[in-house]
Amino acid sequence: MTKTTQLHTENVLKSAVFNLGDESAYQGWKENKLNHFPALRKTCADSLPGELIVTVADLANPQSHEISQIIELCRKTNMAVYQSPGPILPKTLEKTLEKFCRNFGLHTMEHHRSAENSGVVAIEKTTIGSKGGYIPYTDKPLSWHTDGYYNAPENRIRAMVLHCARNAGEGGINELFDPEIAYIRLRDENPQFITSLMHPQAMIIPANEDPRSAYRPDSIGPVFEVDDETGHLHMRYSARARNVIWRDDETTTQARAFLTDILKNDPLIIRHKLQSGQGVISNNVLHNRTGFIDTGDIGNTRLMYRIRYMERVRDV
Repeated sequence: MTKTTQLHTENVLKSAVFNLGDESAYQGWKENKLNHFPALRKTCADSLPGELIVTVADLANPQSHEISQIIELCRKTNMAVYQSPGPILPKTLEKTLEKFCRNFGLHTMEHHRSAENSGVVAIEKTTIGSKGGYIPYTDKPLSWHTDGYYNAPENRIRAMVLHCARNAGEGGINELFDPEIAYIRLRDENPQFITSLMHPQAMIIPANEDPRSAYRPDSIGPVFEVDDETGHLHMRYSARARNVIWRDDETTTQARAFLTDILKNDPLIIRHKLQSGQGVISNNVLHNRTGFIDTGDIGNTRLMYRIRYMERVRDV
């Protein structure tokens, strides 16, 4: 069996669990998923259970056991929080993050319009340039979303890293939620919710005609789909009330409402305020951010670095 044939066979087997006609495969996968998902306890916003954080002594040169811990967490939850010593100077940090991510099979970066000459985007409060006026570059809350939900299928974002160089004085808390858990909740409530959210016209993101960036046409596609390249579930979602057009049918409306409720109340939502030197590496999980207040001087305000990748975090 060639490597290509083997990968295709593995992808078919993985994708079977998302076939509504294969209940046995789904139930086995779901049981395994929930049994291995770390138990979350109610914690304060800036504290996580220790088993969800991996300490990395040298971000540019992680040790094999550190890499294995992160991969294992991503296998269980599609994400991992890591912490490393700091501070690292911004320009050095960009290259360090790229080197760190290569250990997890992440090589192909999205060259975002706000990434300047690299694929690394500095996320900080600003009113100038191509970032001015866009919500991520303000101190306002960010609603639930997956990254690149407006991208064309060939530019699908499968993984992303968000690294904290400086945290905010107040607020700036992230919530993180595994899309596979969202899928389980929706399917167990009503399998037709999955059918509606897998419809090829479930969600439309209207064209971006902002003159500061390249024109992007309407982005039309499903919320959930099985990625042909990996066999894994991929989620494309935004909770924004504006600039999102949903398919107008009763089941889709009900599915949206149920998903909104999940994202308010599910016990497996991870809530954490990243500290300086900490970051999240994930298979593009659902995430949001509370509003924040910078209490530091100019030049010492909240600063995050983000990289988006076309690959998933490697499995082994």
